Amino acid sequence: MFSPAARRYVLASDRAGFFEQAVRLRSRGYRVSAEFVGPDQGATDALHAEHVVEEHLRLLDQEPAPDRIGVDVSRIGLAHSAQTALRNTGRLAAAAALRGSEVVLLMEGSEDIDTVLAVHDALVNRYDNVGITLQAHLHRTVDDAMAVAGPGRTVRLVMGSSAEPAGTALSRGPALEDRYLDLAELLVDRGVRLSLATPDAEVLAGAQERGLLERVQDIEMLYGVRPELLRRHRAAGRPCRIHAAYGMNWWLPLLRRLADNPPMVLNALADIGRDREPVAHQAY
Repeated sequence: MFSPAARRYVLASDRAGFFEQAVRLRSRGYRVSAEFVGPDQGATDALHAEHVVEEHLRLLDQEPAPDRIGVDVSRIGLAHSAQTALRNTGRLAAAAALRGSEVVLLMEGSEDIDTVLAVHDALVNRYDNVGITLQAHLHRTVDDAMAVAGPGRTVRLVMGSSAEPAGTALSRGPALEDRYLDLAELLVDRGVRLSLATPDAEVLAGAQERGLLERVQDIEMLYGVRPELLRRHRAAGRPCRIHAAYGMNWWLPLLRRLADNPPMVLNALADIGRDREPVAHQAY
């Protein structure tokens, strides 16, 4: 019933569809990151982890390979063991390096941060194509940012949308917006190749006032979220990236997009029961 709503935010149901749509988006001047979301987002066994790794390897074997893949470490072995997650992430980093692609570790919530950072730390000196996602709303992120920052390192900075206790994270509002911009400034000052991953127009305006938009690697938004805003930045000549999910397990990407931009709940509700494909892609 909800699949029409999900298709507003999921680029394609399979790899072939992803590449077809990604080529179209790249022809319009966008960079496109790939994230695989299927078949069973909640599975944690070793067999499922291997399936996800193999899908990423096939993705990287396509022509043209995506310039960046987003990897959820919890889905490639972390639930089995940290060593399995490290080994599988290393396999992807090595394969991506051969294609000139980046592997950026995704991050949601605070539960697995230390383990994901440990995987990043273990690989980043061996593979310069490994990056990390940081969540601005978490109080610990200032320290984490200083730990991972360095010339040429890749960081994807998000606001953070997971529900966290007040002692762990800031809620949405001016304090979080200021922290996001402060973190962005800290990271680029240290030579980081930074993706500003936010659909917040006011935050991006603040970044422009601070001169950050000329210093970051790109402005990134999730597929289907504020395409008209990203289009305006692209038209202004700024590098713009679309983080695009593909796969049959659409529920998590839908929730993530709605959490990232709550007003889009109305769009999702409007899509319920529709048979036609959403036209989000036309907005780019």
